[in-house]
Amino acid sequence: MFKTIADPADCEVRSVIRFLNANNVKQTEIQHQLLEIYSENVMTDGMVRKWVRQFNDGRTNVHDEARSGRPFVVNDGLVAKVNEKIRENRRFTIRMLCDELPQISKTVLHENVKLIIASDDDAKNGVQQAVFTSGASSLKRI
Repeated sequence: MFKTIADPADCEVRSVIRFLNANNVKQTEIQHQLLEIYSENVMTDGMVRKWVRQFNDGRTNVHDEARSGRPFVVNDGLVAKVNEKIRENRRFTIRMLCDELPQISKTVLHENVKLIIASDDDAKNGVQQAVFTSGASSLKRI
């Protein structure tokens, strides 16, 4: 019996697929070996076929390709602006904030506003303070 590896990185699994494919191992055997080492949820048979096909077509990079989309741009200055706008008008709407701060997506604004409001309520009781990070918001004890 082999040791199992929990939570492998996607590029690690793709590297194994690339290696086994280069050694002329069949797709079904690649899938079988992946399931044996990594667990049942590592990668579907269809995804193994997709990656084998891409490697056979000449792909060498095992990392995800860059995707289009809006880059995430929340920094301390923008957080301060959101706080300022909320304090100026406590009867704001998310749409109003989106119009005034177009560089922040509606979803990010909504989640951060919820945290600001919750932290204001909790700050009155001295419980928690909202902290903004570059991808998600988290709470820390004060």
